[in-house]
Order: sequence, then structure tokens, then C-alpha cells
Amino acid sequence: MTIIEKIRESLKKRRVDGWLFYSFRHSDPFASRILKFKEAGHATRRWFYFIPAFGTPVKIVHKIEKNTLNDLPGDTLEYLSWQELDSALEKALSNRSVVAMQYSPNNEIPYVSVVDAGTVESVKSKGKTIVSSAELIQEFEAALTEEQMLTHKAACEILRGIVDVVFKEVARRVRDKVAVSEYDIQILMLSLFKKKNLITSSSPVAAVNESSADPHYESSPERAKPIKPGDFLLIDLWGKLDLPGSIYGDITWTGYLGDVIPDAYASVFKIVAEARDSAFSLLKNSFSKKESLCGWQVDDCARNVIGKAGYGEYFIHRTGHSIGEEVHGAGVMIDNLETRDSRHISSGCCFSLEPGIYLPGKFGIRTEIDVFMSSEGPMCFGAPIQTEIVKII
Repeated sequence: MTIIEKIRESLKKRRVDGWLFYSFRHSDPFASRILKFKEAGHATRRWFYFIPAFGTPVKIVHKIEKNTLNDLPGDTLEYLSWQELDSALEKALSNRSVVAMQYSPNNEIPYVSVVDAGTVESVKSKGKTIVSSAELIQEFEAALTEEQMLTHKAACEILRGIVDVVFKEVARRVRDKVAVSEYDIQILMLSLFKKKNLITSSSPVAAVNESSADPHYESSPERAKPIKPGDFLLIDLWGKLDLPGSIYGDITWTGYLGDVIPDAYASVFKIVAEARDSAFSLLKNSFSKKESLCGWQVDDCARNVIGKAGYGEYFIHRTGHSIGEEVHGAGVMIDNLETRDSRHISSGCCFSLEPGIYLPGKFGIRTEIDVFMSSEGPMCFGAPIQTEIVKII
């Protein structure tokens, strides 16, 4: 079954008359990945591609860029003037009432809302009801193939091994009184990535003490803090195999440079780990009962644990993000804070669970695992996961 045929079947099930793709100067990042075609590098005019639930797909292209969608099947309508574009769109959507687009009502799910307001208005002016393509993108962009799942598994296992190497090296340098800083550990992690054939979109994080209270802390040679006995250390690392179509792994671990973990750290870690585990248990239990979950519900589960412990105001980001060929993918987010992600968590999707508590000027603790929703239920690769703060001695 071709991708077009698969999309048709999904549209029929969802009772949507068609999926309208639109791009202007590569404004739609999903089209080429979902439809498996290469958009021309010199695409400077608007194009549309309409896949109806029933009937023949329609391509709308500018006359001086008529080959833009040659790789895709369907009838072609060419335009030169804006009036001709409007007429072509009217013709392509004739007898269709409900159309999916890369749009989200009230921008509820901004990750998929890439169609500009004017184009939405244009389609609506033709008497069409526009629905969000968010669930379609989840199905056709964010669901991993078997091969992709294996690359994700491999990435998680490599990252997990790097964590142990990093903590051992930090312990060696501190023990031997060799100067070591956050930036030194960042460079060490990057060197291990290269050795293990991992690539990354940006540098991993090594954050000590109050630096760890910043969820998006970035070290540098100028601002890097030294690491010494009695320090708390958080490392966050993400990478994927250097192969086409490979999927990221993304994990966070914490450690303490000493043989007795202070209660201030241990007690907060226990709460954060409970939030993570409660979210994972919700996924497992819902799967066993064949109950559907949305991203916001899993976020609420983790957030409630931290809130009941009295740290709700210090959990300042969503519980998790989609993971794909980009470390922050296009699928369901585990989020009811920054957005209310109402997409369903479906088979094949992959995302992080990473609750955290951040105490400004003191420290921040986050524990992060990745979850893959298999046909047998939620799976977590890169075992063992962290159950207590590591003693880096």
C-alpha cells in the first residue's frame, strides 16, 4: 500500500474529506517527509497538494515552477496570477466540506500549526471546514518503523553507556586532583559521541550545583564552573546514529561527588523519580486496559505527584517531548503546561518522560527516560534507568 493509499484509508476512518498540504518557500516541514518526495530547492512560489479520501489527488503549481511536485501522483492545475491560484484551489476542493491542514485551533498545538492565517482564511472563504492535521501527522510522521525503533534503541543504549564513562572519568579527575569543569565534560561527551558514531543537533549539557537549576543551561569556556568534591552534577545528552532516518535517544542523569548523598538532593530526586514512574505506570495500565490516553493526561499525572509534594511551582516545563529524526519531534508532547496536547498516544510514537524540580540559586534535579509505544505496550530502552543519585567517587 502506497503512502497515498494509507492516507486515504485514514481520512475515511476520520470522516475527513481530504488533506490539503500547502507550502510557500519550504514553509511546511512535514510534506516532503510524509509524502516521501524531495521538494525542489528553488521553490519560490506557493503550491498545494490535495489528497482526497475519494478521488484523484490534485497538484496546484505555478507555471514557472510546474515541476515542483512531479514526484507525486495526481492531476495538475497550473496558475500564473493570484486569481488563477484562487480558482484552482476552488476547483480542487469542489464537493469537499471538511479539509485537514497543518493548523491547530487557537494554536493549541503549535508544533504542527505551520499554515499562515491568510491561507486558512482563503480556504474557509470557500465554505470549507478546516480541521487540524495533528493526529494525521502523528500517524504518518511520528510513528516509527521497526527499523527506526531499532536505531532509537541503539542510541539509547550507547548514551546509557556514555553516562557511566562520564561519571567514572569525573571521579578519576577529581580524585587525582586534575582540574575539570562543566565545559570539559561537555567536550568529553562530544568526543564519546564521535567515537560511538553518534551525531547530535547541539552540545550535551553538564551542569553543576546552581547551574542545574536552569533547565536549558549551556556551558562555555567562559562561564564553565569547576567540578569539585561535594558538588552536584546533572548531565543531559541526546544523539542518534549517523544513518539516514535514524531516531534520537535523549536521557538525563544526576550524580553527587561524594559517598553520602545529602538529603536535600536525595529527597527531591525521590519525588522526581516517583513522578516519572507514575507517568510510565499510567501508560502501562492504560495500554493493558486498551484505554486511549492523550499527552496532557500523562503530563497531569507526573505534575500531580510533584504538586502534592509541595514543589509544583518549581516544575517549570512539560513532562516530555516527542522524539524522532529530530530530538524534539512532531508527535504528541507530554504537555498540559506550555500547551494542552490533546493528541492520542498511539502505537509507534516515541517521547521522553523528564519531570524536574528546579530550585533557583540552589540546584535542579531532572530524570529523563525515553518511551517507545510498541504493539506490546510502552517500552524504555537503555536500562537500567536511574533509581537514585549516583555517587561519583
